[in-house]
Amino acid sequence: MDKPPDNGFLIAMKMVAGKWKIDILCALSAAPRRFGRLRHSIPDISEKMLAQQLREMEADGLVKRQAYPGLPAKVVYSLTESGAALCAGADGLCRWSEQFVSPAQA
Repeated sequence: MDKPPDNGFLIAMKMVAGKWKIDILCALSAAPRRFGRLRHSIPDISEKMLAQQLREMEADGLVKRQAYPGLPAKVVYSLTESGAALCAGADGLCRWSEQFVSPAQA
């Protein structure tokens, strides 16, 4: 059986698959954040899940993790150029759903 050609949309969807990745993208689109601040901006996410999702997003090139030396260590997360572009695309999808999808369909 032939494998279907890669579809850019499907690739993007795989990168944001996961309950919290869009929330993380949105939170980081406002400004780079330390882990604790990011955790507080997404109240229902556990620390373990946030760490896991950030590692996956970093591996996919969507999030940059910058560690600063010192005690205590300071780590700041921000969007990469690729992550910011994906966030802009997700914003377009959100605007589309607000315009065309009724609350009963959601």
